[in-house]
Amino acid sequence: MANTITREGMQAAIGQELGCSDWFIMDQARINAFADTTEDHQFIHIDPVRAAGTIFGGTVAHGMLTVSMMSGMAYSALPVMEGMSASVNYGFDKVRFITPVRSGKRIRGRFTLRDTQVRGGDKLMCTLDAVVEIDGEERPAMTAEWLILYVF
Repeated sequence: MANTITREGMQAAIGQELGCSDWFIMDQARINAFADTTEDHQFIHIDPVRAAGTIFGGTVAHGMLTVSMMSGMAYSALPVMEGMSASVNYGFDKVRFITPVRSGKRIRGRFTLRDTQVRGGDKLMCTLDAVVEIDGEERPAMTAEWLILYVF
């Protein structure tokens, strides 16, 4: 878990990087488990032999798996806001899949605070620019504008 920050400190941090997560391995076992959970068994994700003959040269993680990893990434990277009773994934304004994540690669998330909005007296909506990086790759796996609602 990352450090702590006050509500006022968070509001003053617009434009600043809030944190970078630990690395997470996107191995074939994780990809297969996600395929089973979501019923998305497209061969480019689960069949290394057939996937080797594609433009990917092997299996790749589902884009939605990459998105779903952001919660764990945020847990290891983002500061905890003092006095909050909950943080809620509010959704995304924009998600773009830039580079496929090949099986066996490591990914991590980097989070920059884009904006904050007070919602009533007891909530703060934060918009994060999120980038999921791939170890050893120049281009990111994905970029997103992620909304998190903090309740106090």
